[in-house]
Formats: sequence, structure tokens, C-alpha cells
Amino acid sequence: MKTLVVSYLPRGERSHTRKLLDAFREVADGAEIEYLDLLEDTPELLDAQRVQAYIRRNYLGEELGDEDTDLLATMDRMTQQFALADAVVLAFPMHNFSFPATVKAYFDGIMQKGKTWDAGPDGYFGLLKGKKALVLMASGGIYEGDFAPYEHALSLARVEFGFMGFEDVRTVTAAGMNFLPPEQAEQAVANAQIEARAVAEDWYR
Repeated sequence: MKTLVVSYLPRGERSHTRKLLDAFREVADGAEIEYLDLLEDTPELLDAQRVQAYIRRNYLGEELGDEDTDLLATMDRMTQQFALADAVVLAFPMHNFSFPATVKAYFDGIMQKGKTWDAGPDGYFGLLKGKKALVLMASGGIYEGDFAPYEHALSLARVEFGFMGFEDVRTVTAAGMNFLPPEQAEQAVANAQIEARAVAEDWYR
């Protein structure tokens, strides 16, 4: 099973999310894994020129010239890489209740009409059926109870993957890192690491 690990971990070694990803990798060691670090290979924003080129090509069926093709080159490369994977692991910290901007830019680039999703007489449908996804995330807050409506990261990830056809989307979270006492925060990370290892066991063993 070919797995793509997409990470955005700006805190490096201090990242709680990285600890979850490391736990997953411990069990997945030896599997066919490709890595995409969004800190080093940064997706481009859908600015005015790229949006127009994308619409003309993917919606209107126009053939683009070299200049416009180059504008979409990073999007297309990342989309192809994503579509070829059997499973995707996405690791990032929550920023202000949702994705970090770089992660949102990544999804904006790979959610391409005719490549990862499409539409017909009966509405939208995903083109990436039979694939698996795992979302690993640490958050400063705990988004339960009265704070549940503030959570727009895991929920958005489920929507994005599901829209593209993924049928098995799992999430593992270490929550409350900003205000839990140190020993409780460590336990929350440890519990999440157990969950991450369990997913890897299920996928590869």
C-alpha cells in the first residue's frame, strides 16, 4: 500500500503533532511511504491568475499556453502525487480553530475538478474511491461541549477527503496542549500516540 505523508510542522522537534506522526512511523517502518513536507515544498495560493487558468482548463476545457500551464505546475504535481497514493497521512497543528493557511492552500491546489472530484447530472462525486486517510493534529484547546462549534480543522479535513471519494477517514488528536497541566498534556499525547500506532498496525500489519 503506497502511503503519502503530508506534514506541516512549523515547531519542528517541539511539535506535539510530530510526536503523533513519529508514533505512526514507528509501526509503519518498512512500508512504501513518500513524504511531502509543506514547509519545504510550499503549495501556491490560488491567486487571480491561477484561478482563471484553472477555470479555463478544468471547467471550460480550454487548452492552456505554456505560461498558464506553468502557473498550475505545482498544483498539478501535488495533485498527481496525492491521487497516486493508496493512503494519505496528514499531520498539522490547529491554527485559530482550523487548518494552517499552508495546509488549506494544499487542499485548494489538489481538489481539482476532473482530477480528484467531478460533477454530473446527479451532483458531485469523488474520483478517489477506495482510499484511506489519517489526520494527526495537536490543538491548544479542547473542542468538546460548548467549544465544539469552534472546531473547524478535523471536521474540514473529513469533508475535504470525503468529497474526493475517500471512504475511510480517521482522526487522532492531542488536545488541550495550551492549558492542561504538564503531566496531563503528556498523557494526552501518549494516548494519541497509542491511537496513531493502532492505525498503523491496522494498515500495515
